[in-house]
Amino acid sequence: MSPAFPSASPHSRRTFVRNGLALGSFGTAVQLLRSRAYAAPQPDPFQAVARLCQNAVDTGLVPGVVAAVGHQGHVVWRGVFGQSALLPTPAPMLWSTLFDMASLTKVLVTAPAIMQLQERGLLNLDTPAWRYLPGFEAQGKQAITLRLLLTHYSGLPPDLPLDTAWQGHAQAVRLAMDTRPATRPGERFVYSDINYIVLGLIVERLSGLPLSAYAKRHIFAPLGLRHTTFLPHPEGAPAIAPTQYDENGHMLQGVVHDPTARRMGGVAGHAGLFSCAQDMTFYTQAMLAKRAGLPSPFPLKTQTLRLMSTPQQPPGKTDLRGLGWDIATHYSTPRGDYFPGNSFGHTGFTGTSLWAVPDTRSFILILSNRVHPHGGRSIVALRHDIATAAALALDDATVSSCLPLQKAHTDLSGK
Repeated sequence: MSPAFPSASPHSRRTFVRNGLALGSFGTAVQLLRSRAYAAPQPDPFQAVARLCQNAVDTGLVPGVVAAVGHQGHVVWRGVFGQSALLPTPAPMLWSTLFDMASLTKVLVTAPAIMQLQERGLLNLDTPAWRYLPGFEAQGKQAITLRLLLTHYSGLPPDLPLDTAWQGHAQAVRLAMDTRPATRPGERFVYSDINYIVLGLIVERLSGLPLSAYAKRHIFAPLGLRHTTFLPHPEGAPAIAPTQYDENGHMLQGVVHDPTARRMGGVAGHAGLFSCAQDMTFYTQAMLAKRAGLPSPFPLKTQTLRLMSTPQQPPGKTDLRGLGWDIATHYSTPRGDYFPGNSFGHTGFTGTSLWAVPDTRSFILILSNRVHPHGGRSIVALRHDIATAAALALDDATVSSCLPLQKAHTDLSGK
């Protein structure tokens, strides 16, 4: 039976005394209060979430996982399980561990950057992309708008070709310009990294900044995110969860896993971001607060965030996508069984995911390096099951179980 999400169950807030001591004599009231004081503590409603995470580690599905559940401006549960590294040197997983965020780069950096430029009047979502990136119109791409790129309805194929040994940002630009659509623009949903490579190039062209510098100045700095970055410094590699061995037998640690982004130098509109649970919980809470019209440092307007997280795909299409965010497609299993239809989220190939519920400012964040050390296994079912358990737990939890919101610049001790 579906729970009455998001309302909390009243069982842990029942009181024994109503209207003063109306339940009986003074002695009876004292006995009732004493019995409540010495009652066994209520079970943790998030035990099922923790069990799923621990079981994923115990069965070898992931080497480790960091997860957090948020609700109404608070982190109500967080957990750290397993190891961040198995090879070449084992290392424990920590709350402060940094992860390769993979395709979450699209929604955490590139889509917000495009929308900031839209707020400044520098672009229009329904203008053909080639107007902002001359040369992109080649090979039949004249009708592809920014909105079609953002929603993955452009018709472009999933990725740049990797069957030749091309290298470098400039070569990636040439390949993107020369890409031919696989379907007509607006015809159907095809998830494509090329869409966000192109959007990243547009951010760079209109802002005059590399995407990494733009993100640092206009997204990370306003939010106070001190541990979120492209191209982590090599000295910080031990704090980063490694992914897998590359084609030369080197373990990727602090170097982007995505092969296209790696060939582009580590910075691209579709992948390349590194972050940690502390920064990501703060980012998500700030985003949901601003979306709800509450005070927040998130560097976009409330109406912009609502636009991004509501259906923006072409009319009549049943694959629902926001401007970056997934809403209802075959990629939407991280919603679980109970989060509502207006929730939204995204995943990353390395094992990261975020799903959010705007009405209650709830979210489930999962960070793992599931591809470590040799490519890994699918965690589609795990994401689904954790979201389902989190929704049930939120239905059962009370406001008193909330942990205070920790600001993003809190020192990450790993405890």
